[in-house]
Amino acid sequence: MNIEQARFNMIEQQIRPWDVLDPQVLDLLFVVKREDFVPAAYRNLAFADMEIPLGGGQVMLTPKIEAKLLQELSLKKTDKVLEIGTGSGHMAALLAARAEHVVSIESRPELQDFARANLERAGVANVTLESGNGANGWPARGPYDAILLSGAVPSVPEALLKQLRVGGRLAAIVGEAPVMEAQLITCTAEGAYNTVNLFETVAPALDGFAAKEGFSF
Repeated sequence: MNIEQARFNMIEQQIRPWDVLDPQVLDLLFVVKREDFVPAAYRNLAFADMEIPLGGGQVMLTPKIEAKLLQELSLKKTDKVLEIGTGSGHMAALLAARAEHVVSIESRPELQDFARANLERAGVANVTLESGNGANGWPARGPYDAILLSGAVPSVPEALLKQLRVGGRLAAIVGEAPVMEAQLITCTAEGAYNTVNLFETVAPALDGFAAKEGFSF
């Protein structure tokens, strides 16, 4: 497989047609090597328009959804970011390239070990990995300029929204199969939030988020 051709095709045929047009995001997809974060058994599918299994029902989201959510968060170099669901570490690496620092929470030790090895090998130094239930966020290091949920949740817990600073953005896939919506929630003032529906999709559920919990808009 010609890896660079496959990467180019992924960007031009999957990601750009999804209105991911931010040149910084597109450039980053050439720099952060997706194939280095994929389990060895799936390496030849690294650029396919599919979710890559990570074991235990967890997956890497499709390239276009990762890229779209990254674009919608509009990160700045000074941003502090919280990611819920480290998975392979790929999204954390993308976030880290755009932000000052990323805190990423993973509830499964074997995935956290996998992500840590991937991030170290990629030379990503501004990600802190934490173990825990992502539904609680990580208030000790908050508030955050951006929060990303790398999987689907029935609703967004209030505990996470409270960890956004004013002006902060949270991107999540919300709902229950077969009806889910990617949403961008912005903290417009203390305790006030504006929600924009971005696109319909379906993604595997994140661990630890109870049905009917949280905030309804």
